Amino acid sequence: MFSNNSQDESYQFISKLPKITIDKSSINFLGDPKRYKEFLLNEIQNAKVRIAIVALYFENDEAGNEIFTALYSAKQKNPALDIVICVDWHRAQRGRIGINNLNKTNADWYLELTEKHTPNEIPVYGIPINTRETLGVLHFKGAIIDDTTLFTGASINNVYLHQEEKYRLDRYHAIYNKPLANSFYQFIFEKMINSKAAQRLDSAQRPKTSSIKKYIKQLRRDLSQSHLTVIEDHSHHVKLDFPVEATPIVGVGAKNTFNQLIESLVAISKKKIIICTPYFNLPPALLKKMRKKLKEGIEIEIIVGDKTANDFYIPVTEPFKAIGSLPYFYELNLKKFMKKYQKFCDKGLLHIHLWKDNDHTFHLKGLWIDDNWMLLTGNNLNPRAWSLDLENGILLHDENQYLAVSKAAELEYIHQHTNRLEHFSHLDEIDDYPYKVKKFIRRLKRVKMDKLINRLL
Repeated sequence: MFSNNSQDESYQFISKLPKITIDKSSINFLGDPKRYKEFLLNEIQNAKVRIAIVALYFENDEAGNEIFTALYSAKQKNPALDIVICVDWHRAQRGRIGINNLNKTNADWYLELTEKHTPNEIPVYGIPINTRETLGVLHFKGAIIDDTTLFTGASINNVYLHQEEKYRLDRYHAIYNKPLANSFYQFIFEKMINSKAAQRLDSAQRPKTSSIKKYIKQLRRDLSQSHLTVIEDHSHHVKLDFPVEATPIVGVGAKNTFNQLIESLVAISKKKIIICTPYFNLPPALLKKMRKKLKEGIEIEIIVGDKTANDFYIPVTEPFKAIGSLPYFYELNLKKFMKKYQKFCDKGLLHIHLWKDNDHTFHLKGLWIDDNWMLLTGNNLNPRAWSLDLENGILLHDENQYLAVSKAAELEYIHQHTNRLEHFSHLDEIDDYPYKVKKFIRRLKRVKMDKLINRLL
């Protein structure tokens, strides 16, 4: 996207993006999934004007039911309260991968809830980002409750909200700022819900995907050309004591603005880059930028989940399913990467940290650039995010490091269950994998299907 000598271009690109000035006191680092859930429920209970929740999926389980119960309670208390939910169209109409799909889908559950709570219904829209789930999903995340933006890469179910024993670690932030909330809220309605491709999932007359194919293609074209509109609120403009700049960002398709932003952030780094991703499969364009930075002597730290902390991991005690091979593919990618750049590990420039906490899982994403840039996002930093899925995020520019204490606390919380890999040989080989996993991966490699899989992961 940029020339090799791109640092100046990158600064110019970032400087032209819209920015919202927010006081540091309005940015809340929530830390862990239980605290995030409590905060979400409290915000729902106290909502006065609007609630919009967007997630990949909203699961029919204990946590999902608790959130829906809170939403209906808020609606009953305040019938004028506008509430809307958006989830991925395809994901809502199938069962979980690898799980017996004889039970009702999430879409069936939404219909039951609407029929039960009429007339105080809460519309649930399915947003199809492409005609097939494998070609793109709604990976736009967050909740707008009045003037608060709750941002996390987590969806809504038991493990994401730590409802029971297991949790899936993500990042969780709440930002109180009207222009920021408005920018996301406006995008949700104008660019997604108002599209002819958006369909009510809580309806008995859900159309077949094939019947709305042309609308889906149009939606994808529109989204690929869309940007978040920022309208500053000057009615209550006051000078802030601890200003932090926030840039809301969105992108879908190759060469989108969000991809350019991520590449630009890496390009402008002068000291250190920290990257978190649960699925190690970095896009070539990002790898190229990182390689250049390592050669310049810039320190890079990558935090990634251990293969057993991957949400697709299947214990060897359970029956093998093809989807369970994915964590091993990610580990092979990581091993290949480390082997190629081992000399930078030896020099203390490249640090690879594996996250593992018993049988909990890791779903955490984001970037920290030097001491003053931080990207909140659900973007997995992989080929899917780069070209297929609809992604969003919030870039925080903390030039005076007002958020330094909160940032350090968040990273310390993430690091507490990580171990640094000193050498690529510490990662398993294919021969070390369970027999059925090893057999499956080798079969795919023989017909070169592993390369195709990496492009879709």
